[in-house]
Amino acid sequence: MFANAYQGRRVFITGHTGFKGSWLAAWLIRLGATVAGFSNGIPTEPSHFAAMRLADHLRDLRGDIRDRESLIRAMREFRPDVVFHLAAQALVRRSYANPADTFETNMLGSMNVLEAVRGCPTTRAVVMITSDKCYRNDEWVWGYRETDHLGGADPYSASKACAEIIAHSYFQSFFKDGPACATVRAGNVIGGGDWAQDRIVPDCARAWAAGQAAHIRSPWATRPWQLVLEPLSGYLWLGARLLGKGEPPRGCAFDPRGQAYNFGPAADVNNTVAEVAEALARHWPGFESRMNTAGQAEMKECTLLKLCCDKALAHLGWKATLTFEETIRYTAEWYHRFYQGQGDKQGMLDFSQGQIAAYVNAAEQRGQVWVR
Repeated sequence: MFANAYQGRRVFITGHTGFKGSWLAAWLIRLGATVAGFSNGIPTEPSHFAAMRLADHLRDLRGDIRDRESLIRAMREFRPDVVFHLAAQALVRRSYANPADTFETNMLGSMNVLEAVRGCPTTRAVVMITSDKCYRNDEWVWGYRETDHLGGADPYSASKACAEIIAHSYFQSFFKDGPACATVRAGNVIGGGDWAQDRIVPDCARAWAAGQAAHIRSPWATRPWQLVLEPLSGYLWLGARLLGKGEPPRGCAFDPRGQAYNFGPAADVNNTVAEVAEALARHWPGFESRMNTAGQAEMKECTLLKLCCDKALAHLGWKATLTFEETIRYTAEWYHRFYQGQGDKQGMLDFSQGQIAAYVNAAEQRGQVWVR
């Protein structure tokens, strides 16, 4: 996988205790990388990181990305070949409650990561993860492209747009001769091990596991839902290409350094929150969702958002693997396994690794270039 780019590599992940970060760390460990994670704590209880007992399998570093000196020191001591930056305040509604913390974490934190990279001569590749919400949302029906306007009415979206601008300033000002860097913007991810507040899948899982109905606050909002492993495969393949590994698509000699890439599902996979809840319920018999059909005026998030991922296909040969139904099945199976086997933490690592293996097998059968 990924042109064997990560075997024996030293990989530094910020936000490794979060939902996406813990899945990325588990996958890198499976690929033979030596992984260090930098995080200010475990963000939820339960958590995917704790459920897998992942601290036993990597260097688990604690610190705040707003503390520049601490981050620089940690990166210099570990001497990574590759850096993946995921640490963030990732919730729109929380950004309204605490905008200063959101801007400091997402904007200044990203700057601190890039400053740490400047002071780490071993680093050869950097993937900066922002968000699909970095785009100025005009509620149009076609997907946002990497050249569309950045912006955001809410503090979270604005902070991610700022992080993009900062990253590309560093790319142009300091990293033209290395390390090779790029930013990535992914659509909404779902999957096992997410317990964040105000997200449809964790809200359903918590309620249904307790025998209660799930309350859905924004049922008609649409998102490009994808399994967490989908964009992670894109991040890992982009990282491999930044390292000079693997081959670009036939006829494409484009250099990914300094670029931004969207990673999301096919254009026709754009489902409502209500459809996600209903699809999950089919895998969780006996439970129901209560829709807040009158609550649209209270929403603080956009109602329509999708990405155009043609650039990732053209430059990297990357495209999503799973159907919406498969994404829901992977997600429901993980939560069923967790709630049926409470306390079996080694089993959750094995189960998560098994889902990675199943996803890779599906990708290989469907001809994905990064599996070769």
